[in-house]
Amino acid sequence: MTEKPFIPFHRPSVGHDEMQAVQRVLDSRWLTTGPVAKEFEHQFATFVGCKYALAVNSATAALQLSMDSIGVGPGDEVLVPTYTFTATAAVVIHAGARPIFCDSVKDGFNMCPDGAERRITSRTKAVMPVHIAGQPCDLDRIQTLATKYSVHIIEDAAHALPASYNGRRVGAISELTAFSFYATKTISTGEGGMLTTDNEEYAERATKMRLHGINGDAWKRYSKEGSWFYEVQHAGYKMNMCDVLAAIGCAQLAKCARFWERRQIIARFYSEHLSRFEELQLPPPANRDAEHAWHLYILRIKPELLAINRNDFIEELKKRGIGTSVHFIPLHLHPFYAQRYGCKRGDFPNAEDAYSRCISLPIFPDMTDEEVERVVSSVKDVVEQKRIRSMAVA
Repeated sequence: MTEKPFIPFHRPSVGHDEMQAVQRVLDSRWLTTGPVAKEFEHQFATFVGCKYALAVNSATAALQLSMDSIGVGPGDEVLVPTYTFTATAAVVIHAGARPIFCDSVKDGFNMCPDGAERRITSRTKAVMPVHIAGQPCDLDRIQTLATKYSVHIIEDAAHALPASYNGRRVGAISELTAFSFYATKTISTGEGGMLTTDNEEYAERATKMRLHGINGDAWKRYSKEGSWFYEVQHAGYKMNMCDVLAAIGCAQLAKCARFWERRQIIARFYSEHLSRFEELQLPPPANRDAEHAWHLYILRIKPELLAINRNDFIEELKKRGIGTSVHFIPLHLHPFYAQRYGCKRGDFPNAEDAYSRCISLPIFPDMTDEEVERVVSSVKDVVEQKRIRSMAVA
């Protein structure tokens, strides 16, 4: 019997439109930041509903520019969830400040607002909610905290395009929001990101800082409209997005709604069929006033009902040709953060519980119906073979 092809955790949804867009940039002979990046920014701001969108080379860059925009520095603290990727906390450290870890909500992944409030001090400069898997955080509660304690909000929305909250797209809600266009994200440019804001001062500052702290439209200095003269006004960074990647971004953004619809269909199919198994816990439901982006479908096993743990479950799926991933190893469990800040296992029980049981299933727009059904049947097969109840009966 012919072995079925492996279903990867992710497969990018790129095609002729993206190739044509890149070819047009190559034909123009202008490869770095230029008119296509500007157009991508305009389209993205319109799509999200914000005033300013700045294309950068990663979501990490967008977060770092956000730190700079609000003046985070030595002596400051920034609240971050421990259940996130390292970039969320690393940008705080690079700014000279201290990340203050917060636990997840019980039976969920996002930052717990009540727990975050207990960790606010006179040194707290900002809070950085992360919309894990594309599920919006409780932004009403977080906004209440920010107002009460006079702290800034920077949303890490790396997973959250095109999520919405109370009828507004994520990216048009808080002071500053960072998006990712990494290879596995809901739209992708391979590498890249976007910073959104309605604050003109922040936008002007970030525009300069993303390209060496140079004044004006520095990218134009080699064009017919530009000038060779420039002034360095700040010790800036190198975080701009080139037109080659922006061209892919424009093509991908045009498909964003369609990609999202397909992700929703896959998520509903998973939930409908996997909810029948008591050994499994589905992703937490989104707030009734929120729209989930479904960047990830994070399934959790109930190890007390199975003869295997999460790691073994992943290996069993791999044997059946299904690629998966784990999102995330809580930051306080990593050697760097544990040693630097004295963290230890048990400090953040909700995050640790989620991590110990979670498996991210494949969910991407180009998945065929047959592939989606294979994922479900493979999960079902593992559960039925490894459940404790069936073994006891045998």
